[in-house]
Amino acid sequence: MQTLSLTGANGVSDIHIETGLLGRAAAAMLDVFSPSRAHIVTDSTVAPLYLDALERQFSFPVSHTVIPAGEEHKRLATVEAVYHDMLAAGMTRKDLVIALGGGVVGDITGFAAATFLRGVALCQIPTTLLAQVDSSVGGKTGVDLAEGKNLVGAFYQPRLVLIDPAVLATLPDATFADGMAEVVKYGYIANKDILDLVALPDYKARIGDIIYECVKIKRDVVAIDEHDTGLRMILNFGHTIGHAAEKLGHYTDLTHGRAVAIGMVAAMRLSALLGNQDLTAPLIKLLQHIGLPTALTYDREAIYTALLSDKKKFGATVNFILVREAGRAEITPIDAETLHEYILKL
Repeated sequence: MQTLSLTGANGVSDIHIETGLLGRAAAAMLDVFSPSRAHIVTDSTVAPLYLDALERQFSFPVSHTVIPAGEEHKRLATVEAVYHDMLAAGMTRKDLVIALGGGVVGDITGFAAATFLRGVALCQIPTTLLAQVDSSVGGKTGVDLAEGKNLVGAFYQPRLVLIDPAVLATLPDATFADGMAEVVKYGYIANKDILDLVALPDYKARIGDIIYECVKIKRDVVAIDEHDTGLRMILNFGHTIGHAAEKLGHYTDLTHGRAVAIGMVAAMRLSALLGNQDLTAPLIKLLQHIGLPTALTYDREAIYTALLSDKKKFGATVNFILVREAGRAEITPIDAETLHEYILKL
């Protein structure tokens, strides 16, 4: 087992990575928590695969909520449904909430745990590559509004994250590729060796190593900037335009990973327009190797309007993440009007 620890505002998060870990998840949780009951939140895709097997590992009462799968359900109404189920089950502040699923499940469950009875212990069990390398670690939780992604939420660290690479075998190829977008992001912002691993013909055989390297970067960044006011912003490479594209697609036309892939290419082109070395071609080649899109098909004026509601806008500037060389990213404030001119050129 590989273990990493992250110290945050609400305690220490232990992150365990091991093939087969889901099969003994309850034992791993009871090494950390002492609840009298647990509530599992999962979705309609993951529940048939893993919910029953996980529930049967516990010797005390376990309840669950199964939410509809999909980003379009990452709404306050879904969180409210989780609250009602937890109340009906008799959950108290001493009990345990478990997120079993991908990024949407993790975000919703984390927000519910952060706010239910003003905070209940949380364990994340990510079942998609995207959640394993990114969203399950670091304590960002939240839901979308019509105006944009993740506009309501909280920073709330899980006490425990259990990552089992074996569950990735059940993912459709497109969902696996989704997670690889975040992997590529980590390679470009912090560790170019990850890009070399991804470029291998059999990169999937190295997925355990890839997950560990990505989580280690996320851990190190969050340890310095838990609340996303400084260094942590580099994790948004590709997300500024990516989130805008997701919004224009009503959160159904593009998955998050596909949007990030498109957003990274757009960010590379923007960086070149600003006078930096043009790294767009090798990025496109790597994304195509994975099976991800690279073309920004939405109207540029609509993209600009959509990104103005993003959390990365501060006053009259937008914090853009630019990669000047593989493995090194910089936070670059760009005047909104200047950004407007460049986006129209993308």
